[in-house]
Amino acid sequence: MTKAKSNKIFVIDSSVILYDHNAIYNFEDNDVAVPITVFEELDNFKKGNDTINFEAREFIRGVDKIASKSTLNDWVPINKSKGRFKVIMTENTSVDAIKVFQDNKPDHHILNAALTLMAEFPDKKVTLVSKDINLRLKAKSLNLNADDYLTGKVQNIDNLFTGKLTINVDDSLIDKIYQYGFCTPDELGFKDTKNNKYLIIKGTKSSVLCYFNSAKQIVERIEKQTCYKITPRNSEQVFALHALLNPDVKLVSLQGVAGTGKTLLALAGALQQKRNFRQIYLARPIIPLSNKELGYLPGQISEKIGPYMEALFDNLKFIQSQYKETDKDYKFIADCVKEEKVIITPLAYIRGRSIPNILFIIDEAQNLTPHEIKTIITRAGEGTKIIFTGDINQIDTPYLDSQSNGLSHLIDKFKNQSIYAHVTLEKGERSELATLANDLL
Repeated sequence: MTKAKSNKIFVIDSSVILYDHNAIYNFEDNDVAVPITVFEELDNFKKGNDTINFEAREFIRGVDKIASKSTLNDWVPINKSKGRFKVIMTENTSVDAIKVFQDNKPDHHILNAALTLMAEFPDKKVTLVSKDINLRLKAKSLNLNADDYLTGKVQNIDNLFTGKLTINVDDSLIDKIYQYGFCTPDELGFKDTKNNKYLIIKGTKSSVLCYFNSAKQIVERIEKQTCYKITPRNSEQVFALHALLNPDVKLVSLQGVAGTGKTLLALAGALQQKRNFRQIYLARPIIPLSNKELGYLPGQISEKIGPYMEALFDNLKFIQSQYKETDKDYKFIADCVKEEKVIITPLAYIRGRSIPNILFIIDEAQNLTPHEIKTIITRAGEGTKIIFTGDINQIDTPYLDSQSNGLSHLIDKFKNQSIYAHVTLEKGERSELATLANDLL
């Protein structure tokens, strides 16, 4: 057997591969190993239309190319500039994770495989890489190095782009902005001119809400707008509606806690500009309770997905309730749903489609991986506008967190693009009770 030559050896588990099928290419010139147990687990994921099924298939195809002219019992080059790869077939270690934890489960075989490598290469640093925090803790309890998979992870989450800024100025400049409708960044002493940004400009007596247009390099005054009788209740919501209605902005993200109005504003803004788009799609990822797939649920497919889509229907019904049943706008909303001009659907049901001239709202985007976000955006055709909403601190999938989820990744990577706008909403407007609960619980 050829001895590994790199300084480090990384052992990756299935959670990493299902997050990023290209993971083995992201460890620089270090060697990467995968326990055979991981391939057995991936075999259960290779069939299906969800992103994790795609990730499993792509990884298996990639390994097949690497092993096209050799076996995987020995270290083989990943490519010319990277390290090497092998499959760990044996478990031969003095410490047996199966006995330690008294359970013959795949995770413990993965631990044994990593411990085997650590014993075989005592002069190398062997690290288990997993997005499963419990598996990492078990590894460390066995004196095995363990880390999260960091590729695609936002490192400084506390300073994540909020899309807004408050600036204090003399009252004379406030008066000028009201008179002419704009000012220059230099007049504000504003130097961060890389990205679109919303500004609360305050004087001693008054204030004004503005938008820094990075393409034009000018600060423009904005006013409160009402869409289908949904009126912004605070400056953040004013900013959000401006971004949603701005035809020059093709990608919008709204991030904030429950009750800040993200989904309601997105839907109201979409209806306001319905005639500019062929269809409005409202979608969200389905996170089954207790990790049960939809097939386990009783009833037809519409009955299976109904509970997951109710929040979107509730927002649509709330907007419709602002009108009397005899009003034309009430009938317009009903007709849009009936004629499928507005479609509410699970995200998985539109995967793979081309979406030209569509206004596409993706709710609960914090439950998507960076790859899923990329897949959605790259499907956008001419004339399409995409809106992501979510709360990066309320994640329902086990292998994502506030740093590694797709919404955080999107905000961090797109913040300096002129066709992108983002607003973090912090003030709850659902009810006094809901706001109090967010603050206290």
